[in-house]
Amino acid sequence: MRTRLPARSAVIRALFGLAAIGLAAQAASPALSPTVPLTEGPFYKAGSPERSNLAASVTAGQRLTITGTVSDLEGRPLGRAWLDFWQADSAGRYDNGGYQFRGHQFADAAGHYVLTTVIPGEYPGRTPHIHVKLRAPGGKTLTTQIFFPGNARNDSDPTFDRSLVVAMSTDGKSGQIDFVIPAP
Repeated sequence: MRTRLPARSAVIRALFGLAAIGLAAQAASPALSPTVPLTEGPFYKAGSPERSNLAASVTAGQRLTITGTVSDLEGRPLGRAWLDFWQADSAGRYDNGGYQFRGHQFADAAGHYVLTTVIPGEYPGRTPHIHVKLRAPGGKTLTTQIFFPGNARNDSDPTFDRSLVVAMSTDGKSGQIDFVIPAP
């Protein structure tokens, strides 16, 4: 009987060990929901300048700094991911002749980005939003939009998606949103 007990204990320990390895593997690589793709809209203009401050020469509008990360579906940071932002000014107008409120940047090695801008204004049929194209190095481009909490037009804008709302600070001067895109 003594010889059977250690063998039985070894089997139980092995089974629990395999279960623990499975749980650890699940915890190490959580499957994240990918960022929702949304329309590019009619105002995209290729060739934006590389910059993270879209409001450097602007005096009108509520200043805002948005930060976040770009990661893959397993939560690994996508360093050097390309982010191309464009938006309307605080009065709801797009600069279609130049590059005001347009710019691209690259996430740092840890997948972080920082965007300085102003909160965009409404225009007919749309709630305030910022467009963004994202691409991991060597990957496919994802186009989406980000939105702001508490705007009365959110519920009537057919493009609005709650998963893309910026988490705003209590003073309204900063916000945070992360993007999840497939790695190449």
